[in-house]
Amino acid sequence: MTQVDDRYLLGGDLPVRRLGLGTGGLVGAGYWGPRGSRAEAGAVLRTAVERGVTLIDTADNYGPDLAEELIAEHLYPYAEHLVIATKGGVVRTGPDRWHTAGRPEQLRAMCEGSLRRLRVERIDLYQLHRFDDSVPMAEQLGALGELRAEGKIRHIGLDTVDADRLRAALDLVPIAAVQNPYNLLDRSSAEVLALCEARAIAFLPYYPLGSGALAREPAAAVAAVAAAHGASPGQIALAWLLHHSAALCPTPGTGSPAHLAQNLEASAIRLAPHETALLDGLAAAPH
Repeated sequence: MTQVDDRYLLGGDLPVRRLGLGTGGLVGAGYWGPRGSRAEAGAVLRTAVERGVTLIDTADNYGPDLAEELIAEHLYPYAEHLVIATKGGVVRTGPDRWHTAGRPEQLRAMCEGSLRRLRVERIDLYQLHRFDDSVPMAEQLGALGELRAEGKIRHIGLDTVDADRLRAALDLVPIAAVQNPYNLLDRSSAEVLALCEARAIAFLPYYPLGSGALAREPAAAVAAVAAAHGASPGQIALAWLLHHSAALCPTPGTGSPAHLAQNLEASAIRLAPHETALLDGLAAAPH
């Protein structure tokens, strides 16, 4: 069986468990409004920390504002080694309705709003949720660089970026993390992943379970490997990510403590080389 290191040094100085928690599952459909009660959301967050999660990923537009408020409501004061990543640069106006907002003054206001809601003086990882194509990249990243110099951001990350844009960004500011879609069936960001591996950048794959499709309708290969391990297809999909690259730090979301616990058990699964090879072959994209 292949041994997997379940730790990553984010930004070179923040040790995290590679399997974390995303908070999109704590808010309603289309990232709008509540999903359930605040107590139910709190149960998920507390379970995550109790089970050793050290990386929680959120965004100011989840709710909007709600996910960050829930984190502070149920986890503050924070455990010593808990790393909270959030995002700015997108304004949500309704379920699945949003627009970019990347002017420096907008990014500063969003960051300061997140600081207040999370009740922190510095955000561990602040990610530009989308580049605003109406604003020069240098101005957007320059604003985040200024916030970093002021001590309000510890590390800068990018969400949804191709390899060329990532290279250009790296010429402007240090980048500690990238969030792009990546899972068993979607390897479209393989070039970005390779660049992250080469530059010691964490890659936080979103839709690690293909929006649940990999768990609901698993490919035959996934089902076969799951049966061999007495695991669920979703657990195998997460275990494959952990085996596939040491840079991958999945943060699957859920609104259920039981489902969260099941997800976290994926870190204990050890895939054999022939199993990883079988799973590697599921996607046509290069990897």
